[in-house]
Order: sequence, then structure tokens, then C-alpha cells
Amino acid sequence: MLEKYLTIKETGSHEIVIQKSRFIGHVKRTETEEEAQEFINSIKKQHKDATHNCSAYMIGEQNLTQKAQDDGEPSGTAGVPMLEVLKKMDLKDTTVVVTRYFGGIKLGAGGLIRAYSNATSEAIKHIGVVERTLMKEILIKVDYGLIGKLENELRNSEYLMGDTEYLDQVTFHVFVPISDVDTFKTWMIDLTSDQAHLSEGDERYVEKDISLA
Repeated sequence: MLEKYLTIKETGSHEIVIQKSRFIGHVKRTETEEEAQEFINSIKKQHKDATHNCSAYMIGEQNLTQKAQDDGEPSGTAGVPMLEVLKKMDLKDTTVVVTRYFGGIKLGAGGLIRAYSNATSEAIKHIGVVERTLMKEILIKVDYGLIGKLENELRNSEYLMGDTEYLDQVTFHVFVPISDVDTFKTWMIDLTSDQAHLSEGDERYVEKDISLA
């Protein structure tokens, strides 16, 4: 599993108008080719009266599954430029469909490439991108006397705090990037003078928004 990667934040769409043609970019996170095809087909069904529904997707940790489809536009003027946007932004497990309603003005090959690229990038910027980081849940059990010091240090750190359990002792749930686990444990031992009981929980991806400005 990758320690971290970028992908689309959520399913959504965004429309732009170029030379009277409507270009609607639809984007969804898809982890398999089957999911990608289902999303493409659903958009085609939803916009069956459109002039074109062009698509592109990039799936897998190493981007091994890639596909671009022009859906009737001149070869190489729609799907490939859309795929290039996904590559440039390094978005994994992402499918985009750009629906075009022709407005009566021909754009030419260069114009089409720019239009489909822009429709893709604008949709992605509108919907948002997240960085997914693989984290390990670390459980820190301490006596009540250490609560204040430990909580203050954790809240001022870069680590993500989860739930806190108050029983006979206090247990903090903290999510730590896989690569930082050993460093984090050493920090906890030093911080509590080895008075904390540390144990490991599950691994999971944690997401944070990425600025595309």
C-alpha cells in the first residue's frame, strides 16, 4: 500500500462554456476499472442527448490502468488531453467524463484539446483534491496525572488525535504516518518518562484537503 497519494475529494461536476458549447466535467473516485466504466455509463445515460461524452481514468497504485476515450471527437482531441490532466495532477483512482453540448461553433483540433483539458482541470479544482496518508493508530494509556501535559503536546503536534477514553486510566488514540511510528513511540517514551503503555491499532488512510491555488 502506498504511504500517501492524491485523489479526487468526492463525486461532483462543474460546467464551463467555450464558444457557445457547454462542457460539463464529471469526476469520481474509482478504485477499479469496473467502477470507472459504471460511472462513465451512468453519465452517458444521464446525458444521452449530448453531442459527446468523452472520458479518461487512471487507476491503481502505479497507474497501471489508464484509458482515454474520444466518443466521436477527432482522435486525440478529448480523451488523451483529459488523461494528461490526471497525469499532471498525479491523481490516482480517478475517473473524469466531459459532456459536450455543441453550440454551433467548431473549435478545431487545438481548440478541442484546450477545451477538454480546461473542462477537466476546472472540474477537479471545483470539486477538490485530497491527500490520503496511510496511518497507524497508536493507543497511549497513561495515568490521569499525565493528561494535561500529554494532551497539550499532542494537540500542538502534527499528529492526528482521535477519541480519548477515560476509564481507570486515560487512553489517547492517535493516528501516525506509517513512516513515523518508531519516532512517535520514542517521543512518547521520552515525554512520559516511560510511564505510558503503547499499543498499535489498525492501519487506515486519513484524508486532508490539498490547495490547488
